[in-house]
Amino acid sequence: MIEVVVTSRRTEAQDICSYELASVDGSPLPAFSAGAHIDVHLPDGLIRQYSLCNHPQERHRYVIGVLNDPASRGGSRSLHAHVHTGTRLSISAPRNLFPLAHEARRSLLFAGGIGITPILCMAERLAHTGADFELHYCARARERAAFVQRLKASSFAERVFLHFDEQPDTALHAAEVLAAPADDVHVYVCGPGGFMQHILESARAQGWQEACLHREYFSAAPVDSSLDGGFSVQIGSSGEVFEIPADKSVVQVLESHGIEIAVSCEQGICGTCLTRVLQGIPEHRDLFLTEQEQALNDQFTPCCSRSKTPLLVLDI
Repeated sequence: MIEVVVTSRRTEAQDICSYELASVDGSPLPAFSAGAHIDVHLPDGLIRQYSLCNHPQERHRYVIGVLNDPASRGGSRSLHAHVHTGTRLSISAPRNLFPLAHEARRSLLFAGGIGITPILCMAERLAHTGADFELHYCARARERAAFVQRLKASSFAERVFLHFDEQPDTALHAAEVLAAPADDVHVYVCGPGGFMQHILESARAQGWQEACLHREYFSAAPVDSSLDGGFSVQIGSSGEVFEIPADKSVVQVLESHGIEIAVSCEQGICGTCLTRVLQGIPEHRDLFLTEQEQALNDQFTPCCSRSKTPLLVLDI
């Protein structure tokens, strides 16, 4: 765990604040790469993940951007209400589940709303290395778009395209931007689920290969669990069998029996809890694995996914 202090809090757009974090003792923070995020331990006990959006060469600070989303699970509201300049927080070292493919000849970056945070860091990195890229940033309105002034003042401003719903003449024509798929061109998208689905489906319709499509979700859509039933999991190493009732996750049941699986987001987004499946067919409810990876049925996210078969044998 890293102890940090909030050295600056700024309003970046309507309902969006940025927080600059520095180590309490002034020592350099661990290095990170574009697309990385940190776990932030909030004063009320919640743990939430936030992408780093400052230049990845910086070691004296981390910067995160946070949307005060009334539909969130409480993390963003807690930050906006209780975390100010001078507040001390505990954070994890950075992890990157959304890295750049540095071998790419060209990169197409798409951000929707608060999804600009990892995309902005990627743009900083690509510009620093002289790579070829363009960035498309979509928001409902200009006042809801964060970091616009930073983008306009950047060395790569001419590669940034702003699209606002309230200004139809700025509309993003995704099919046109994605009209020339190539094995050495990579697409990165982050933002609300509907926005991401639109970009990814547009890319697939144009013939893009899955290996060239990269995405990061910030939250999972609600899942109808009213028809969920129970199933069993067996621990591969010991043979122990545990019943998973309809209202409990695999992680919760195993934890209650002293078997801990590392978790972070608890929504199937981050991949922290990814566990190998030795037998049985999971019912995948995550947003971390690709459709191809899910189809293999050899791993699943026990924080949210369930089982299609009466028994899952886990490689634990």
